[in-house]
Amino acid sequence: MKLTYYRGETPNFGDELNTYLWPRLLPGGFLDEDESELFLGIGSIIWDFLPATAHKFIMGSGFGGYSALPDLHDGSWTPVFVRGPRTARLLGLPVQLAICDSAVLLRNVYPLQQSSRSGVGFMPHFESVRRGYWQEACALAGVKFIDPTAPVQQTLADIAGLERLITEAMHGAIVADALRTPWSAVRPIHPQHHAKWLDWSEALSTRVRWKELLPSSLLEVAVKLTQGRKYYDGRATILRHHPAFAVPNRLLTQLAAARLSVIARAEPQLSSDRVIAEVTERATAALYGFVEARRQRTIAS
Repeated sequence: MKLTYYRGETPNFGDELNTYLWPRLLPGGFLDEDESELFLGIGSIIWDFLPATAHKFIMGSGFGGYSALPDLHDGSWTPVFVRGPRTARLLGLPVQLAICDSAVLLRNVYPLQQSSRSGVGFMPHFESVRRGYWQEACALAGVKFIDPTAPVQQTLADIAGLERLITEAMHGAIVADALRTPWSAVRPIHPQHHAKWLDWSEALSTRVRWKELLPSSLLEVAVKLTQGRKYYDGRATILRHHPAFAVPNRLLTQLAAARLSVIARAEPQLSSDRVIAEVTERATAALYGFVEARRQRTIAS
């Protein structure tokens, strides 16, 4: 059974969490390179273009609108649990399977009690790292830059050690909430990334209190104004890199930093201790129930 997750040109914290989490939770040898069975873990990876001949096991994944809706009733899917109620409704699954994003299982393998927490951090969406100037904006705002493309263990330690996290990346909020680091969500500049937040938060009976982020570059302004429709046009990168746009980009970075400073002083949020504990217990039971069923099937065969 092969671990399946989104792999882009740039590493992304939410997706790379798969490489940290599952080897620590699953028995040795459970995952391999056999592509006849796919283990779908953390991420918006319930896609309609996954191999039709492979059997696909969903372990807390979500539907993010990045493909057409797949038919989960064609016999090639086994949903163990999904990220939230919106995914369940869209795919025609029982609401009981809408447990949570499987990154909540970090609570079983990562220390929840930190000896000390300090400072405010900001994690942009991994796409924003290359289209904006967020490292510079964080420096101006006196906020720690949390790089979503850095090694997973470094990012986990950064989030766990903060007093609070501001995040444009959904898995920044998911991990912060799981590790009990208060967080503030900023609405993603690219609108395609909005809906999946609600899928996750509704599984935790939590309403996201959005803050509005200002673009830190002309390229981000273009993404926002066009609703992301021109984002994949490579020619747009001239807005970020051409010397003629250096002055407006610098001004936008300063304005973005000023907004970050305001958000850093706002009241953060967390799901309730009771709900996060219940969700973790349900997700853990679903995972190990699946593992045990596979073990019994192997013995029987």
